[in-house]
Amino acid sequence: MFSTKTIELKSAAEIACLRRGAEILSQALAAVMAAVQPGTTTLELDRIAAAEFSRRKAKPAFLGYHGFPASLCVSLNDEIIHGIPSADRCIQAGDLVSLDLGCLFEGFYTDVAVTVGAGLVSPEAARLMTATREALVAGIAAMRPDGRLGDVSEAVQEHAEASGFSVVREFVGHGIGRALHEDPPVPNFGKAGTGPRLAPGLVLAIEPMVNVGGWEARTLEDGWTCVTKDGSLSAHFEHTVALTAQGPEVLTWHGRK
Repeated sequence: MFSTKTIELKSAAEIACLRRGAEILSQALAAVMAAVQPGTTTLELDRIAAAEFSRRKAKPAFLGYHGFPASLCVSLNDEIIHGIPSADRCIQAGDLVSLDLGCLFEGFYTDVAVTVGAGLVSPEAARLMTATREALVAGIAAMRPDGRLGDVSEAVQEHAEASGFSVVREFVGHGIGRALHEDPPVPNFGKAGTGPRLAPGLVLAIEPMVNVGGWEARTLEDGWTCVTKDGSLSAHFEHTVALTAQGPEVLTWHGRK
């Protein structure tokens, strides 16, 4: 399933560039998160993201990527990823709002995602967000020098499933750096002790996508928006993480876990 031949380890100088881009990305995401409330359109959120990048002289990584028409992915409720912002899409009270954002700065890409509630959400939605965020933390903790990529995947899957949820299998995390998507792919399911060996300089975008119901997904007619096949709620959390000799360094923390 994995190839180690095309995995590129980053130098300290390259990670420093990624760190600067991650700070910009984190600030942009924080501004978007602050604007999530009932009555806001998803297009308004996209405009905020674009403005945040522009004033920091960075570029949105997603705009134009394989034809994607926006700077920000906004996915609501049963939408897993790749929701297209629209002036006709108004956030409602109780919605789950997944925000996925990427940054290109000084020739390097960083990627981050978070799911937030618009006002008070259901107990089930709250549990889903907590479990998905904790699954990400578990995956990051499993990213250790001389470990295996499967250690990360199993940690994510184990926590999500122990919480009573399922992990999406059709979409995965990825390496990141000079390209938005690099090797290796990082599934949210797998077996510890398998896959490529982890080494300092590896940079990954680890991104659990977790559903209340089954893991199966389908893509809508717009060719982008991916939803749960059974219509159940979904949550998505992501960080860009660099592996150092001391362990994982989360580049996109911006004060949140």
